[in-house]
Amino acid sequence: MVTKELALGPNELRLLLTLEKDGKSLFSINDAKRILKTSESSVWNVLYRLKRKGRVEEIERGKYLLIPARAGYEPSWSEAPLFLVPHLIRVYYVGFWTALNYWGMTEQVPRTIFIATTKRKRDVEYGPTKFEFVTLSKRRFFGFVHERVAGISFAVSTREKTIVDCLLYPRYCGGLEEAVKGIWNAREDLDFDKLLDFAKRIGVGVVERRLAYVLDVLQVGKRMPSRLAEGRLDHFTWLDPLGPKKALTYSREYGLAINRTKDELTSWRGH
Repeated sequence: MVTKELALGPNELRLLLTLEKDGKSLFSINDAKRILKTSESSVWNVLYRLKRKGRVEEIERGKYLLIPARAGYEPSWSEAPLFLVPHLIRVYYVGFWTALNYWGMTEQVPRTIFIATTKRKRDVEYGPTKFEFVTLSKRRFFGFVHERVAGISFAVSTREKTIVDCLLYPRYCGGLEEAVKGIWNAREDLDFDKLLDFAKRIGVGVVERRLAYVLDVLQVGKRMPSRLAEGRLDHFTWLDPLGPKKALTYSREYGLAINRTKDELTSWRGH
């Protein structure tokens, strides 16, 4: 483990004070060059020393997070995960398992921050936290609001869009049962008309089918239109794409190959 030298040199202090004065919590190597007005090698040395002292962390290549003095000299700053998201990507919203937790729809606290975006981006790791970017088409990129926590502003999917996204990609929410639990926990707060509309708007038929089935299992919300079971269903899709590839039964009403029992989907009720 590297011993941190807490004393700051003049260039280190100049960089930190200027960044704090400018309100730049996330900065690039070019910002550091502009502020220090010295050779490139000298700038890299300043950043290297500040990293050793725990005052900056490299989040991506050439992109750094300023650790405020009030955070002490521990290598992890507790506010950083959600704070970082808007600085890592411009078009985004926090979603899936992270949004389930934010809205109190699950008690699980994922160590991964799941972020929906319209352009591919490499995942980023910050201390024990991983930022995983999920690429959605522009058609499916909707249904989010801006929230503030501890003075930090960020975009997060609404309760309804969170459920729809989780039914589309259960692997990003801890599994289908987490989405089922989310519906149950938020049943008093969900706008079921909006939920059904979002399920249709996303343009993936299996999302409507899964939602209809889950609402039936939980006996909440509104029954989905019977048009789902009309003759256009010429094949069955998996209820749970992460479940065993062996159907327990087939539902013609919902067009689903049922590969999870109702007890499995609601096992959390006993916890």
